[in-house]
Amino acid sequence: MPDILVAIDMVAGEVVRLHKGAMDRKTVYGGDPVQTALEWQNKGARWLHLVDLDGATGTGIDNAEPIGRIVDSVHLPVQIGGGIRSMEAIEKWVNRGVARVCIGTKSMDLKFLEKAVAEFGDRLVASLDTRAGKVQVAGWIQGSETSTMDALQGMLDCGVRRIMFTDIERDGTLQGVNTEGIEQVLNATQIPVIAAGGVTDLTDIERLAPLASKGLDGIVIGKALYSGSIDLGMAQAALSEA
Repeated sequence: MPDILVAIDMVAGEVVRLHKGAMDRKTVYGGDPVQTALEWQNKGARWLHLVDLDGATGTGIDNAEPIGRIVDSVHLPVQIGGGIRSMEAIEKWVNRGVARVCIGTKSMDLKFLEKAVAEFGDRLVASLDTRAGKVQVAGWIQGSETSTMDALQGMLDCGVRRIMFTDIERDGTLQGVNTEGIEQVLNATQIPVIAAGGVTDLTDIERLAPLASKGLDGIVIGKALYSGSIDLGMAQAALSEA
């Protein structure tokens, strides 16, 4: 059964959700990320997906302190991403007790990626962040000419053990998941895949649940949970019943 990973995205220490990754289109959902994390834990969350959006986009604001307090405060496995672009940064969070570290921009540097996989194994997740079939980097600000499938193949060649696929055009929009794109990634690999972007309601969960047989390992949900269009317990029940 795929896990639901509850997203906690941070800008300047606040919990936010962005629309298609745009920093100027954000909705603030809380001023205390630690309290937000504890609330999701109390509601039955099984995983947290923390994102340092300032780190990803290079604003210069450091969210390491609230992220560290979340890791110390909850009794849940935590996955973290956002601006992690060195071996030292990965090691810092692994040593702090984070279960998995996501790298996006640096996953396009195949020499770096191969070294990181050799060092951190299944603690590392390669983020495949795409818009219109092309990979986006630097907090989704910069485009590239690398296709989704070419980038995926490069990751697989480096021995990556888990992929997170995000459709940026769906992220934070409540427009429904890109099932076709997710299936394309699943069909191209034998390793676990986490899907993110666009989950809106239980219908999306029911559409994704059968993909567990193809390797769907997790579903990141953010805005739908914060807006109330999905109830976490009902979503988890829908996955367990599929």
